[in-house]
Amino acid sequence: MPRVEVLIGVVIGWAIAASILAALRLLRPPRVISGEVGAVQTAVHAATLMLPHLRRGLSAETAGKAVGHLRTLTGASAVGLGDRAHVLAFEGLGADHHHAGDELIPITAPPREDRLHVESQIRCERPDCPLGAAVAAPLLVSGELVGSLVALYSRGRPVTPDDTRTVAEAASLVSAQLELKALEEQQERLARAELRALRAQISPHFIYNALAAIAGYIHSNPEEARELLTEFAEFTRYAFRGQRPYVTLADELHYVEKYLRLERARFGDRLQVRLQVAPEVLPVVVPVLSLQPLVENAVRHGVERNGKGRIEIVGRHIDADVELIVSDNGVGMDPARAQDALAGKGGGVGIANVHARLQSAFGPAYGLEIESAPDQGTTVTMILPKFRAGVRAA
Repeated sequence: MPRVEVLIGVVIGWAIAASILAALRLLRPPRVISGEVGAVQTAVHAATLMLPHLRRGLSAETAGKAVGHLRTLTGASAVGLGDRAHVLAFEGLGADHHHAGDELIPITAPPREDRLHVESQIRCERPDCPLGAAVAAPLLVSGELVGSLVALYSRGRPVTPDDTRTVAEAASLVSAQLELKALEEQQERLARAELRALRAQISPHFIYNALAAIAGYIHSNPEEARELLTEFAEFTRYAFRGQRPYVTLADELHYVEKYLRLERARFGDRLQVRLQVAPEVLPVVVPVLSLQPLVENAVRHGVERNGKGRIEIVGRHIDADVELIVSDNGVGMDPARAQDALAGKGGGVGIANVHARLQSAFGPAYGLEIESAPDQGTTVTMILPKFRAGVRAA
């Protein structure tokens, strides 16, 4: 899993760099045309308005919102944006008979997988079509053709080298945005797969113990049993809901408290909990089920094995980051075993899963740190940023 994350990080870096490079090339003044500030400002404005739409992927909706800005960016008489077979959006001269849904071939031959295609005269059934030459550039994601950007020029106007360069760089800019969207979806799939693995691991142990605790109250204290059953239902609904895998820290803590109430039903006064979280860090976004597995581990290793114990949960901000600490006074472990747990070796995958999801969401500078020693308890520290673009709570 770490190799996959490193690869994703490298490709995302490449895509962002390609996007910036393409934008800079597009925005520099053409060699032959006077470098008027107004033209550059227009191009900057068009690129700024276009990019957010294409970051959502290539569809009829996003193409329709981007195609006008691409026409401004390329200076063409008309622009078409299509997938592998059909026009998704068209704007400019000839829009009365060239439009979305057409096959690409009536406008211009499909480009080769990795090359620009220049056509001196497009094929059109309408003899009065005002369009003549065209430049078609491939849109590539991970080296595969996903669509085409077609710039068309009025009849009789030749295509210049500057035209082909501008269209090629506009296509690179579009491709970079589509690449970023594909990588975001890949990261999302990875995060969901890791979350499913964690859910599969924690559910048998927790469900068995919680239901056993509730059963113990059915005859002696039916009202308490009903309340515990409600807590159990709400917690499991939270843990297994199929929404985006991010929540606020406030939400995660709310359900950690429900989990701890169920555990207190088992241990009573033998389980002591101290919670000290600064209010200003509560809106921070965390992966769902990131704090709860740390608390569950503290209960299992810090309380179950000794029959009693104390757990502390502390949250505080440090500059642009947040530090969450879960500690127990349980049996502890030697440092080598603690590092194995972080790497997912020698037993359960809960700690390693949380660490991998944190790094997948926020980068290698974030994640978990474990300090432990035999008979000295265990402290797990989670470091995460206060804000990360693209990571939003459900």
